[in-house]
Amino acid sequence: MFDTLIAGGRVFNGGALVGADVAIADGRIAAIGRDLGAARETIAAQGHLVLPGGVDSHCHIEQVSGAGILNADTWESATRSAAFGGTTTVVSFAAQHAGQRLTEVVADYEALAARGALIDHAFHLIVADTSGPALTEDLPLLMGKGHRSIKVFTTYPKVRMDDEQVLDLLMVARDCGGILCVHAENDGILRWASRRLQASGRDAPRFHPASHPAAAEIEALSRMAVLAEFTGQPIMLFHVSTAEGAAIVRAARGRGAPVIAETCPHYLLMDVSEVEGDARHAAARICSPPQRGAADRKALWQALRLGDITALTSDHAPYRLDASGKFAAGPDAPFPRIANGMPGLETRLPLMFDAMVTRGQLDLAAFVTLTASRPAEIFGLTGKGRIAPGFDADIAIWDPAREIIYGADDLHDNTGYNPWEGRKVVGAPVTVLSRGQCVIRDGSLAGVPGHGRRVPMEVSVDMRPSAPSEGAMLTD
Repeated sequence: MFDTLIAGGRVFNGGALVGADVAIADGRIAAIGRDLGAARETIAAQGHLVLPGGVDSHCHIEQVSGAGILNADTWESATRSAAFGGTTTVVSFAAQHAGQRLTEVVADYEALAARGALIDHAFHLIVADTSGPALTEDLPLLMGKGHRSIKVFTTYPKVRMDDEQVLDLLMVARDCGGILCVHAENDGILRWASRRLQASGRDAPRFHPASHPAAAEIEALSRMAVLAEFTGQPIMLFHVSTAEGAAIVRAARGRGAPVIAETCPHYLLMDVSEVEGDARHAAARICSPPQRGAADRKALWQALRLGDITALTSDHAPYRLDASGKFAAGPDAPFPRIANGMPGLETRLPLMFDAMVTRGQLDLAAFVTLTASRPAEIFGLTGKGRIAPGFDADIAIWDPAREIIYGADDLHDNTGYNPWEGRKVVGAPVTVLSRGQCVIRDGSLAGVPGHGRRVPMEVSVDMRPSAPSEGAMLTD
């Protein structure tokens, strides 16, 4: 007898929808088909789509920023929100600050997640200090334990890595089996633009996008792609936001450079005009890189169609609109002192389903690939991202006709606002399972903190190095 049978739905399996039941035993998918036999529980899925649970490989949870501000979400509130949105695996950040041992940082984040997470998770290691034992002891040890993703910034004074440090980290990833993820913006351009804007009195939140011009992304993406090509070590370029950025990724991949890229719903669906109006409205939508223009959105959609951008993530970075978050520096804070980021864990999948499937920008296969199976593949999350025998029973049962009009504060996180207020989406999950356990049942919370487990990253195909462009001497 199976533990659970999902009966009567249309299952996304083998790249297409098929009318079938899904049998679950011991937290994994045991069989797909008809007349599979008895189960202790049957979940009716007639009229619904049975899809893999989403894999969100870019989210900030219970993390202290470089400016010392704690995210609004705990692991419990963030993963609760993720589950309501159909996501069953998150990759968050273990953020090192200067002077901290990486091993201790990771142990602290693992403990927080183990207590609070309702769904499964993994970590990117934000490296801000490469001194001491970081490169020679801590990273090799952690990567051997399945923490195979390193995150670096090319900007922000307390976490910025220069090119030499990036190269060192690329070689650690090459030697130990891993991937380097990059927030790529040119630090000098950002500081110069910010200084000039403030000197002329243009320091209100609505001027934030002007302080992050496209040139900053263009230069840094180009430079990081060259470093990846130079070392032969794969990189993931986070949150590509511009048409030129998409072209850089395409050109690099065309040369054979080991470059992978992602983008986010707010770059595909929001306009820079969102960061206008009064200080509160603008601050709520400040993120970095900022939202861009219509030509950029068009180019990003085309990059998804062409396969140049291969993952869609939320970049969930929640800060409340009060003194604990966005306005920690006061209600009249200038834009450089307003925390960057928006909530996105719960809205990512419904927004993308509505745009890609309901409205026809792409199709269901692309939706599943970009939001679940491909992120799982890239980061070596074995057993995630697919509905197939032997895979974890991470399943989201979708009502493709369900309509949602987002309200001012209707999400299940702890941010206190919804940046998509007023937007209508068609298609949303109603029941969500994590390793066979219902975490959302008929639109109501059923999961419990502590159910989520850490998923060690295996060395994926996307992490495997190629030959350095300058010869074997680099790997001696």
